[in-house]
Amino acid sequence: MKRIVTQYLRPYYGRMLVGFAIKFSGTCLDLCLPWVLARMIDVVIPQGERRAIFAWGLVMLGLAAGAAICNITANRMAARVAAGSTQAVRADLFSKVMYLSDSQSGELGKPSLISRLTTDTYNVYNVIGRVQRLGVRAPLLLIGGLCITMTLDAHLACILLAALAILAVVVVTVSRRSVPMYGQLQKALDRLVMSVRENIAGIRVIKALSKEDWEKERFAGINDQVVQREKAAGLTMAVINPVMNLVLNVGLVAVVVAGAYRVNAGDTEIGKILAFLTYFTIILNALLSISKMIAIISRGIASADRIEAVLSMEDVLPVTEEAEGEPEGEPSWHICFSHVDFSYTPGKKNLEDISFCLKRGETLGIVGATGAGKSTLLKLLLRFYDATGGTVRISGRDIRSYGLTELREKFGVVFQNDVIFKDSILENIRLRRDLTPEAVDKALKTAQAEEFVRGKSGELEEALNIRGANLSGGQKQRLLIARALAGAPEILILDDSSSALDYRTDARLRAALARLYPGTTKVIVAQRVSSILHADRILVLQNGRAAGLGNHEQLLADCEVYRRIVRSQMGA
Repeated sequence: MKRIVTQYLRPYYGRMLVGFAIKFSGTCLDLCLPWVLARMIDVVIPQGERRAIFAWGLVMLGLAAGAAICNITANRMAARVAAGSTQAVRADLFSKVMYLSDSQSGELGKPSLISRLTTDTYNVYNVIGRVQRLGVRAPLLLIGGLCITMTLDAHLACILLAALAILAVVVVTVSRRSVPMYGQLQKALDRLVMSVRENIAGIRVIKALSKEDWEKERFAGINDQVVQREKAAGLTMAVINPVMNLVLNVGLVAVVVAGAYRVNAGDTEIGKILAFLTYFTIILNALLSISKMIAIISRGIASADRIEAVLSMEDVLPVTEEAEGEPEGEPSWHICFSHVDFSYTPGKKNLEDISFCLKRGETLGIVGATGAGKSTLLKLLLRFYDATGGTVRISGRDIRSYGLTELREKFGVVFQNDVIFKDSILENIRLRRDLTPEAVDKALKTAQAEEFVRGKSGELEEALNIRGANLSGGQKQRLLIARALAGAPEILILDDSSSALDYRTDARLRAALARLYPGTTKVIVAQRVSSILHADRILVLQNGRAAGLGNHEQLLADCEVYRRIVRSQMGA
């Protein structure tokens, strides 16, 4: 919570001080009302002067109106501060999430990140707003009420102090237990979000395999865990209100009984007893507000800690300078991997001693069995991860010396299971980039997508469903390829992005790429040998190592792994 207070609330310190001052004034006016009532009953009314009674009545009316105006003004200011500061928190958190490395995103988990951006920021908003509204008012009502009751009748005030001492012990004990419980509850909610996300995304698969009942049982287990943790936290916090009511009601009865004896003995007056009971009610409401605020603060602190954990993550992909004396690489090579190793987890190499170089405009095909390391190699080229050994260079320069934006602007990429957004066809291609109509048309023609995306109207404004649900698999892939090409990238990466295309369309796509984008270096991961048959170089991966590198004829002559792949797909 420290970062929220010191960084995001700092621009609002002045406004918060003004709001606190206004809230303080309104609370003081509220506290004056019972005292004025006691004076009217004990002093003014017995005198029988109507003008004095009306005058004091107007004073009470003015106090009530002034308190209402002050409290409304302060609450509106608090709402603006809470909304503005939470907006800044949410914006910075979203920006941080966008630039997290794949390893950091995987460590936290996508459902957890979604929960932190939504539920946790809302909890922080509640804390900031509630503290401003009640952080001054409730304690001031409590302390001010106690001080005034001491001046009214010190003997009766001792009963109130004894009740408050008991309540203080209860509140502190419960608060110490509740904060960790809310942290555990948020973790359970992360798992719930993950389950919902998986089931909604894969609902067609679940229905096709008739696994609805199994998924319902799995969800019920996760839901039960959330309910148990909510129940544990709720039951812990539920102790406060009943105990407060019990102790304060017992104290109220004791005040009434003791007050009656003192009135009969002539030691106090009826007006003071009525004022004392009013202050007792004010103090009760203040304590109830404080107990609710403690529950919200407990939840908010747990949420703020989760937000700060993301915001404080260090950059694991820093931009570095080229080491002095380090060779810049052969300038004629556009892409060069030199003895590259990589491990997702210590002790196991997912890629080992990978070396190859490409000139500008050349095409590299990558084949291999599932899990051979094909997609991992692309992630290193895009610098989603840093190689644990060796170097990756673009235009003779270590990719670690590029800023991430500068580096990735060089690429046009189509990943496996890539995303189509709920927007028009044109915006799915442009993605808010400043692209000319000519560039879009060229990309559509190359991707063999122009005919189906333009349709009868010839426009690109047709709305697509989420994840392109109203497109076939082949149409999605062609649209995604058009998106990658529209920015005229230096390097085009296609990660198994033509698997849903028929052979004829695939051949026309490759021919158009060679004709219309001759200066673009292409890296193509494919399961079908026919998609990379004419590549300048083909890299064959097996268990994270290079089993062969060369063109089609060279690999047929020298690489048994490649021969087996060709034989399995194309016959002898």
